[in-house]
Amino acid sequence: QVQLVESGGGLMQAGDSLRLSCAASGRTFSRYVMGWFRQIPGKEREFVGSISRSDTSTSYGDSVKGRCTISRDNAKNTVYLQMNSLKPEDTALYYCAASPTGGKYDFWGQGTQVTVSS
Repeated sequence: QVQLVESGGGLMQAGDSLRLSCAASGRTFSRYVMGWFRQIPGKEREFVGSISRSDTSTSYGDSVKGRCTISRDNAKNTVYLQMNSLKPEDTALYYCAASPTGGKYDFWGQGTQVTVSS
């Protein structure tokens, strides 16, 4: 099992950049595929991106492709989401999640709020 804590959210201006962090507990962090998701109240959770166990492969959702970079530091048990050229429509609660299999995400953080004003 792994516990996840996101940080780095806040109030931003359109065009800004931010980096979210997700710190994981435990000694098995490197065994998990890590993902970032976001959710706006009343809407379904949206896939932002994911990163493989060894930081060799990433994938991104269409709405953020080209503006996001996900990275991880297995020595620090942390995964990062760098977002550039923020837009008001990026306003959401951002979650990180861990998948032991590369499929279903079994563990979720509490989320960090990102609000982008125009």
